[in-house]
Amino acid sequence: MTKSFCLLPIGPLMSVMLCLAAGSLSAQQSAQAPKVAIAAAYTEEVIDEVVLIGKGQAIDEVDIVARVSGFVEEIPVRNGAEVERGQLLFRIEDDSYAATLESRRAELAKAQADLELTSIELARKSELLARGSAPESERDIARANELSAEAAVKSAEAAIRQAELELSYTDIHAPFSGRIGQLGVSVGELVGPSTPPLVNLVREAPIHVAFSLSEKQLANVLETLETTSAKLAETGRSPDVFVTLPNGTQLEEAGMIVFMDNRISPTTGTITLLARFENERQLIVDGAFLQVRIQALQPAEVLLVPQPSVQRDQRGDFVLVVNAQQMVEQRYIQTGNQVGTGIVVTEGLMEGESVIVEGLQRVRPGVQVDPVMTGVAEGQ
Repeated sequence: MTKSFCLLPIGPLMSVMLCLAAGSLSAQQSAQAPKVAIAAAYTEEVIDEVVLIGKGQAIDEVDIVARVSGFVEEIPVRNGAEVERGQLLFRIEDDSYAATLESRRAELAKAQADLELTSIELARKSELLARGSAPESERDIARANELSAEAAVKSAEAAIRQAELELSYTDIHAPFSGRIGQLGVSVGELVGPSTPPLVNLVREAPIHVAFSLSEKQLANVLETLETTSAKLAETGRSPDVFVTLPNGTQLEEAGMIVFMDNRISPTTGTITLLARFENERQLIVDGAFLQVRIQALQPAEVLLVPQPSVQRDQRGDFVLVVNAQQMVEQRYIQTGNQVGTGIVVTEGLMEGESVIVEGLQRVRPGVQVDPVMTGVAEGQ
C-alpha cells in the first residue's frame, strides 16, 4: 500500500486535498505499471529431433491365392498362426491332376515309340537310297517323319512338366516366415485363380516404418550428415529413428533409415523414407499409425523460452518482451520442438531478452510494466 505524507503547515482542508491528490497519483502510477513475472530466453545444448506421423509397413506381405482350381481338402493351420517358410498352408484335392500327369506320361511313351519307329524307317530308306533301290523322295519323307516324331516327344515332355507343376500347386506352402491373417476359405470350398485370396501372410519382424519429410527438413538432415539423398541409406550414418506406439508407449529400439525415394511429391511437397526396425517384440504392426521422431547425430545449441510465454494468433506464434525501458513489445517468433518445459525459438528472439510468463492477461503492447524475474532458466 502506498502511503502519502503532508509536511507543509497549511490549512486542514487544503491538507486533506493534497493528501488525496498524492494518493490518487500514486494509485494511477501503480495501475499504469502492473506487475508481471518475466524469464530470460536462454540457450542449451540439446539433441534436436523432428516429430512426424509414420505408418508400419511390412517388408514382406502377400495374399496367398490358389494357382489351380479344385476343392480345398485340408487346412493344417489356424487363423492368425505363426508359420515358417515352406510350411503347408492348404491342400487342394489332387486326384484329377495326378490322373492328368499319368496321361501325359503315357503320351510321352507313345511319342518316344513313334520316334523310334521313324528313326528305323529313316535308316532303312537311307540304306535303300544308297543301293539305288529307293528314290530320294522316300528318304526325305522318312526324315520329315522322324523330325515330326522328335517334336512330338518334346511336346509330350513339356506337357508332363506342366502337369507336374499343376499337381505341385495343389499343395500351397508359405513363401516366407511370418503370421497369417484370417482364413478366407473352408475345407470343401471350391477355389481357383479367379477366387478371392485364401489368406494374407505378413512378415512382422523385421519391419519398415514409412514416413515423409518436407523439403526443408530433408535439406536440414542432408546438411547435418554431409551426404546426399542417394547415399543416406548406405553411409551407416543415418540418424536414429524412434517411434511412439498408438497407446503412447515410446519404444527404446532405434530404427535406421534404409530407403529414400528419388523425388519430392509435387502434391504434398514431401519425400518418402523407410526406417527399418528389428521389431523383435512385434509391437509395430503393419498398417498402424505411429509417431516418428528423428534425432540429430550430435547435440546443438538452441535458444529456448518457457512454454507459458508463447502465445498464438492468426499471424503465428509470439511472445511479449519487456525491453530496457520496461515497456511491453509484441514479438512474432518461429518456434521448434518442445524441450522439457521450454520451446525452441529459431527466429525473432535473442538470448537474454525477457519474456512475460505470468500476468499476460493484464498487459498489452506499448504499456509500462513492473517486471519481476521468476528465476534462472535451466542450464544457466
